[in-house]
Amino acid sequence: MVKDAPIGVFDSGVGGLSVLDEIHRLLPHESLLYVADCGHIPYGEKTPAFIRERSRVVAEFFREQGAKAFVIACNTATVAAVADLRSDYPDWPLVGMEPAVKPAAAATRSGVVGVLATTGTLQSAKFAALLDRFATDVRVITQPCPGLVELIEAGDLNSPALRQMLQGYVAPLVEAGCDTIILGCTHYPFLKPLLATLLPPTIILIDTGAAVARQLQRLLDERQLLAEGPPRIAQFWTSGDPQHLRNILPTLWRFTGVVRSFDR
Repeated sequence: MVKDAPIGVFDSGVGGLSVLDEIHRLLPHESLLYVADCGHIPYGEKTPAFIRERSRVVAEFFREQGAKAFVIACNTATVAAVADLRSDYPDWPLVGMEPAVKPAAAATRSGVVGVLATTGTLQSAKFAALLDRFATDVRVITQPCPGLVELIEAGDLNSPALRQMLQGYVAPLVEAGCDTIILGCTHYPFLKPLLATLLPPTIILIDTGAAVARQLQRLLDERQLLAEGPPRIAQFWTSGDPQHLRNILPTLWRFTGVVRSFDR
């Protein structure tokens, strides 16, 4: 691996752009490759075996592109595939996602933490292990959010339909006394402005994008692989309609970028 090799970032759709943004903020000199597997979204309703296979397909693509590291910017894909990928590529820096149970448990004042996530994440053994390890002294209220990912994928961040759906998901958490809410899907940080209008200002929202960027920085620094030179422009691929991603990319990403078809 060389310093100026790219970093591959992968999600089931556009949610991982929230993680890509954190990586770019922290590591602006890195060349970033992003694959959105929009043709197979939502992952939250797919089988673990299907997600593992898609994750391997994307991993092989990034290897072909010479990527020096791989970020699974998707909680559901991390749950299903990260262990196998680390076994398959033991010498490849690989960073996954996990719901921010530990920092949420430390931040809560009421002792009640809410989790907004996909069904796949909430039903996973990995999530159960996080609760057993870090949330023994707090009450955790989980809320699956079917439909949210699909609306965000369509570029909808503030419609009446989205607002009504989101209100229905957060209301039980507020009623239960949650003062800290985990955004357990990489799509959900794009809803922070809307959530701010639906939640009391005392409620803390926590996601893990910045922590993933810091972990990636640590892994690259350990291997002396941090890039130097001018800031780079990200490149994008999607297994869905490239024109759709081109249309909504300006809403979700602060910069320009070439979008290509990912036909695997």
